[in-house]
Amino acid sequence: MHFTLQKSKIAKQSSVEITGSKSESNRLLLLQALYPEFKLENVSNSDDSNLMTNALSSQSEVIDIHHAGTAMRFLTAYFSIQEGRDTILTGSKRMKERPIKILVEALQELGADISYEENEGFPPIKIKGKKLNKNKVSLKANVSSQYISALLLIASKLENGLELTLEGEITSIPYIKMTLSLLDEIGIESSFEGNTITVKPNTKKLNAKTLTVESDWSSASYYFSIAALSDVGTEITLSSYKENSLQGDSALVEIYKHFGVSTVFNENALTLKKETSNLELLTLDLKNAPDIAQTIAVTCFALGMSCDLVGLHTLKIKETDRLVALKTEIEKLGGKVEITDKSLHLSTSIDVKSMVSITTYNDHRMAMAFAPLALKTSIIIEDAMVVSKSYPTFWEDLKSIGFQISK
Repeated sequence: MHFTLQKSKIAKQSSVEITGSKSESNRLLLLQALYPEFKLENVSNSDDSNLMTNALSSQSEVIDIHHAGTAMRFLTAYFSIQEGRDTILTGSKRMKERPIKILVEALQELGADISYEENEGFPPIKIKGKKLNKNKVSLKANVSSQYISALLLIASKLENGLELTLEGEITSIPYIKMTLSLLDEIGIESSFEGNTITVKPNTKKLNAKTLTVESDWSSASYYFSIAALSDVGTEITLSSYKENSLQGDSALVEIYKHFGVSTVFNENALTLKKETSNLELLTLDLKNAPDIAQTIAVTCFALGMSCDLVGLHTLKIKETDRLVALKTEIEKLGGKVEITDKSLHLSTSIDVKSMVSITTYNDHRMAMAFAPLALKTSIIIEDAMVVSKSYPTFWEDLKSIGFQISK
């Protein structure tokens, strides 16, 4: 289904409630499956988290997680320790092209029984659950943090815990720290010193408690972009957010100062305000927050700013090759983009073409990152409901603040 976004002007003051973080929800859902004694509130209503919930409660041998990369990685680790249970994890055509070999080999090193059903190194995979008693494994430090988090999430259930050594420069540190903070919050002991992460085994019942999932900062990024493209004085209030967030994408607060957007925290809400504009070349290393690269690139394009974005090596293995997708779609709109396998350079554009149809490539972030452009020109978003992967109410929330959207 394609949506047409007419050139819009948003309300001077507006507020939006955003669902719980997909990243936090999926980690906590897996931990809750291992330790049912704690409860969760404000769990993400995203497709990915619903798929995670269903997979963890499913008794079926074949589990299809569609496009959900986080679920594929976390569940690979989870089912490898479900003693006596055989599981086949599969997914969409794109999922079968997304590598899983690094995680599978790490789990095999710990003693897991995992084999490939089709192509070596890629889903679908067959997992024979068993007790894992080895406790030492090494991974290259620049791999997707989801591989690392997958191992850390099951570590306390391994007979001897886990000692994980990361080789080289570590990327996506905030996501690793998020996982360790959540382990700490439920009572699992861990340490992160130098390049070694240790998680102690846990055999005791944990204290029952209720954890509230913080709202998703990646979802907030689109409102930062909207604020940046709005008139001076525009305010948007978002809830529920913490000033000392575990989420790497909370870097938005500092990054969007470049676009003249200030952020004020008040209890569990944050208010974005458009102050001024600064159109100088923007250079950012996004290795700790790659999921907001698309939002930032589109913001720069819409404001006629040049930017150099680096640290983007993980974008090639996401829902689509996001670097190629960004280049293709921004150039359709009249921009000029150069990419390498880990960076993007956007040259200053003079004007933005109208009524261009944006292809979304089964990627929720492509749809949402380009939506704020409607404050500058009318656009069409193809396969618009792809947003349900992480933010099902996105279009309704945009309408509520003044966007004109039709099917």
